[in-house]
Amino acid sequence: MTPRSTGLICAIAAVTIFSLQDGISKHLGSAYPPIFITMIRYWAFAAFAFALASRSSGGVKVAAKAGRPWLQIARGALLAVQIVISIFSFSHVGLAASHTMFAATPLVVACLSVPFLGEKVGWRRWTAIGVGFIGILLIVNPLNATFDARIVIPMVATLMFGLYSVMTRLASRTDTSETAFFYTGVVGAVTITFVGPFYWTQVTPADWLWMVVLCITGMSGHYLLIRAFNLLDAVVVQPMTYIQSVLVCLIGVFVFGEVMTANMILGVAIVIGAGIFTIWREARLGRMSPPAIDPPGTP
Repeated sequence: MTPRSTGLICAIAAVTIFSLQDGISKHLGSAYPPIFITMIRYWAFAAFAFALASRSSGGVKVAAKAGRPWLQIARGALLAVQIVISIFSFSHVGLAASHTMFAATPLVVACLSVPFLGEKVGWRRWTAIGVGFIGILLIVNPLNATFDARIVIPMVATLMFGLYSVMTRLASRTDTSETAFFYTGVVGAVTITFVGPFYWTQVTPADWLWMVVLCITGMSGHYLLIRAFNLLDAVVVQPMTYIQSVLVCLIGVFVFGEVMTANMILGVAIVIGAGIFTIWREARLGRMSPPAIDPPGTP
């Protein structure tokens, strides 16, 4: 098997596992506080990040050495909060509705790259952003009599992950991806542990099993995604994260009985198209961001 084939298999397997992770998060989030679930996930993820750092060249000491430590700490803490909001969104808004909004992340990143990174966005990408915004309006459908204001929740999560992605790109100017990954796990675990124990809840034996599976999906998904980025260019892997949106929507519909309206389907198709074009233009201009290793809603 060629390295490219192996990379594609790893990427597809990773986004499939992350889709299952989101489905499990929704199941657990309907019974337990999202902060508690996130804390358990992060404990496992931090152990995984620490283990990878220990095995890397230079060990933990090198991985923990950041050129801008406060930036790494801020992005790690931000992602932890974003995941809490994402799990809350899965439970109260729905998997399908949440991920249709998450699909707009590349458009948010393109917008934020102007003030935060000093990048120039040409008319083609601004056009794609405008078209993507039309898709978002179709998804939200604010003029509908049954408009649900809870859709703001995944919108906030999308904005937060977009900001996190921009901070990751900014941090990559001075730090390696190994350092970014280490801080993501460790800082996130420390941040959520400040408040998580106050939300500790009695968990049934069956749901503890789901918690274990949730942690395994996070670690295995990240490992496969790292392998994919090692074998393939980012421009090949990043658009494949949209497969996760499709799979999660299918899980929402067929497992949890969620309903996707025609305007949601059309809207997310427009947003995905605009997002893929934006990623392609990033690559053409040589500004493809280094992989943050975290699709929305992970670790």
